[in-house]
Amino acid sequence: MEMKNIVVGVVGLVVVILANTLYTVDQRDKAILFKFREIVDADIKPGLHFRLPFVNTVSKFPARIQTLTSKPEQFLTGEKKYVTVDFFVKWRIKDVTAYYRATSGGNEEAAAQRLTPIVKNTLRNDINQFTLQKLVSDERTELARRLLKPINVGAATLGIEVVDIRIKRINFPNDAKIREELRRTIRQIQR
Repeated sequence: MEMKNIVVGVVGLVVVILANTLYTVDQRDKAILFKFREIVDADIKPGLHFRLPFVNTVSKFPARIQTLTSKPEQFLTGEKKYVTVDFFVKWRIKDVTAYYRATSGGNEEAAAQRLTPIVKNTLRNDINQFTLQKLVSDERTELARRLLKPINVGAATLGIEVVDIRIKRINFPNDAKIREELRRTIRQIQR
């Protein structure tokens, strides 16, 4: 009976060690291999991999495109008129090592907090160059396209690539004078 318990214990130990040496990386993930909290490999391909149990650890992050939605923000147009812009950003992890280091260990909320000001500052600078009429016309897509390059320069420091930015809505403050001017602008565009 004692020999049987020893064999069961050894087999159990072997199973636990084997379970801790194998790990998988899904094609929808990016992974980092650590050796005592130091990054050893960040370019891990999808599939089955080996690691040293209790020495190496693995962290996985989503490789899919993610969405950052922001609260509507007030911006000043080129005509010095305030507009409230509601937008969202589509982004993904490009450099997993930079992402891990810049976002407190890959924290998605920290990534959003660091990416939001980059997008808002770039948006503020570009909206400032547009007139009210151009902003409410079809030039919004032009604005979004122009924004990608400068946003990606800032986002690269976070290991992030912004793939799209969309302006959902442009509102005007609740001022009767501004609303009347907006109606005139829209009528001019429709002609």
